Amino acid sequence: MKALVVGGTGPTGPFLVNGLLRRGYAVTILHRGTHEVAEIGPEVEHIHADPHFRQTLDEALAGRSFDLVLATYGRIRFVAEATVGKTARFISIGGVPCYRGYYHPSANFPSGMPVPIPEDAPLVESESEERFGYLIAATEKAVLQCHPNAAIFRYPYVYGPYQLVPREWSIIRRILDKRKFVLLPDNGLALMTHGYAENLAHAVLLAVDQPQASAGQAYNCGDEIQFTMRQLVEVIAHTMNHELEIVSVPGSVPVRAGALTPHNHGMVDLFKLKHQLGYRDLVSSVEAVRRTIKWYLDHPLQRDGDMERRLLDPFDYEAEDRWMSLAREYQRKMAEVEVRKPGPSAHPYPHPKVPGLQRDHRNR
Repeated sequence: MKALVVGGTGPTGPFLVNGLLRRGYAVTILHRGTHEVAEIGPEVEHIHADPHFRQTLDEALAGRSFDLVLATYGRIRFVAEATVGKTARFISIGGVPCYRGYYHPSANFPSGMPVPIPEDAPLVESESEERFGYLIAATEKAVLQCHPNAAIFRYPYVYGPYQLVPREWSIIRRILDKRKFVLLPDNGLALMTHGYAENLAHAVLLAVDQPQASAGQAYNCGDEIQFTMRQLVEVIAHTMNHELEIVSVPGSVPVRAGALTPHNHGMVDLFKLKHQLGYRDLVSSVEAVRRTIKWYLDHPLQRDGDMERRLLDPFDYEAEDRWMSLAREYQRKMAEVEVRKPGPSAHPYPHPKVPGLQRDHRNR
């Protein structure tokens, strides 16, 4: 059996490639060749070509055929077109921004995303509504037109090694810089689905193992257990053995802690993936975060380098110290407001002392 992985060197790529090798596939990866990863061994063939253009794909795949194509990178609609007649099975990786309201909550009523988001939730229907989400949704349609039995996976925010925008670094660097607190909007209670790279690859490989069950289907994926921003910070600080105070600020305050600052709730429903394909996390959420932290401690981002700038985190500690002082003053002034005390505390259900239909001792 022969498999082509388009991409292969990103966060989930090594897990996908090695998972296919364990299943007996001869694996070829097609990527631009700008970087290689040690986790992919010499038995894997490399095609260096740009998967963003139909011409370069046609040239690279001329005379080739595969039993499986797994498209994780590039312009996937072009990959789908270029592999018509060249493969019996096509699996594509997209993303959850295809859902209406993901980036623009006001597109839905009530405002925001449903919690959780099922696969049949409305998708972005026009470029004028939201361009990026529309392109993802349009690509899904193009994939199914070219390969009606394709399986489509909607990745959430991916974390783990080789992430281009590693959310954890915003906290790792602050701890390395001996910061004593971190500011989080609304007590850090926002929820956004994330997926550890190994877990996401496992979900995709379940479709490889079950071609009939997954044919023509679209699946949300992510870790079974999700953390709020606050919980994530707690796990990171504990892993690094550092006491880090979490300070809540109003959500309207323009605090930016990199990718830890989601724009909206965005929890996807995993019911279909779990019940159709039998998905369960390979790596627990706590362990996945710990592994990620340890990897980035061993492979730190360059200060003020390209990858750190992608976080859009200014690491402006002077501004954060000023916000901290304002937050303390705000909390103090709020505590000074006298509030009328309610009546005696008691739950609303009656507890009669004697049998009968009369009200109890609290007139309930």
